[in-house]
Amino acid sequence: MQIRSTPIIKPDKGWQIWWQLMRPHTLTAAFVPVMLGTALALPLTTINASLFAAMLIASLLIQAATNMFNEYYDYKRGLDHEESVGIGGAIVRNGVKPHVVLNLGFTFFAIALLLGLYITLNTSWWIAAIGLISMAAGYLYTGGPIPIAYTPFGELTAGFFMGVVIILISFFIQTGFINYTSVYISIPISILIATILLSNNIRDLDGDKENGRKTLAILLGRNKAIVLLAVMFSVSYIWILALIIFMKASPLLLLTFLSIPKAIKAVRGFIGQTLPIQMLPAMKATAQTNTFFGLLLSIGLIIAYFL
Repeated sequence: MQIRSTPIIKPDKGWQIWWQLMRPHTLTAAFVPVMLGTALALPLTTINASLFAAMLIASLLIQAATNMFNEYYDYKRGLDHEESVGIGGAIVRNGVKPHVVLNLGFTFFAIALLLGLYITLNTSWWIAAIGLISMAAGYLYTGGPIPIAYTPFGELTAGFFMGVVIILISFFIQTGFINYTSVYISIPISILIATILLSNNIRDLDGDKENGRKTLAILLGRNKAIVLLAVMFSVSYIWILALIIFMKASPLLLLTFLSIPKAIKAVRGFIGQTLPIQMLPAMKATAQTNTFFGLLLSIGLIIAYFL
């Protein structure tokens, strides 16, 4: 595949190409955990706005950089082409040079490192170690000799680092400790972040299989992967009920149930579909489920604090 010698970027649409490269629909998976971890800390301490802002920006930059590494390495491995559905498209459709995408990803990582240093100097050096491991996971998700995204562990990795880790760091930098509540609350968000990756792999199942990937969706098959998606949604909502019943969490957490229609739309949108373009609405609904669930959960926690 030839790379155009000059980027095809119309002046009036240039910013849209760079914005698209960041894959903004995925950025809520970084925003929601920071918001939730901070909301959890609200009853326990005075929120440090500068630490919150640094954590939020760093998380968004790492997510955007991971998306750029994804685009670069999928292109280098021949997985992306002009007819590919659902990718950023800066390289294969908009003529942006591959090295520009890669370097921009590393630039975002560098800025995130500086923000991480600021957070570390004001909290604990453990944050630096955890942050570096998280960034390494972001790069190795599609980079390295055996990309995590090409294995059955993509969903688990994304859910853990973008859910559990980000929520607990966001909570810790405000409070200076981790408690059971913060861990328990992180679980359903981690599951929903994993559903975003699973929905992506359901859509790309046929193409990924042809290119030798061994994703969870490929190992299970399309129908069982859709069933798993439905189970993961269900567990997230059941988890909230369990927190209210057994952990005496505020009933206001039931606000998360307002996102159930999006989860139902996501599952139904995959059933019977085989073409990637047909599954785009289902993928959008999956990402929206995570966004709405997380925001409603945060709102529930904040309202409970003020009542």
